[in-house]
Amino acid sequence: MDIVAIAGAGLIAAAAAVLLKQYKPEYAMVLSLAAVAVFFGWILSGLLPALSTMREMAGQAADSTGALRVLIKCLGVCYLCEIAAEICKEAGQTAIASKVELAGRVAVLLLCLPMFEELLRIALTLIHL
Repeated sequence: MDIVAIAGAGLIAAAAAVLLKQYKPEYAMVLSLAAVAVFFGWILSGLLPALSTMREMAGQAADSTGALRVLIKCLGVCYLCEIAAEICKEAGQTAIASKVELAGRVAVLLLCLPMFEELLRIALTLIHL
C-alpha cells in the first residue's frame, strides 16, 4: 500500500469535489462517494496480507480464533460507520451521522457480548475454586 499515492489521490479528489461543489453540488457528493469506495478498496487490498498473517497466528493459538474473528468484525464495523458518518457530515446531515455512529457502537457492543459472557463465566469459575 503506497500511502503517498493514497494521500495524493485524496488531495486531488478533495480539490475536485470542492470545485464541483460550487457548480454542481450533487456531482461533488457522487465524486466523494466514489473516492471513498476506491480508497476503501485500495486500503482493503493492502490489509489482506495482514489479515492472513493474523489468521495464521490465530491458528497457532488454540482458543483465540473466536476472539480474533470478533476483533476483525468490530474493526470492520468501526471503519464502516466512521466512513458513513463522515459522508453524512459532509452532506450536512449531522443528526444522521450521530445516529450512524451510535448504531456502530451498539453493533460493537452486541458483537462483544459473547466474549463478555465467557469472561464472566471464567471469572466466576476462578472465584469458586
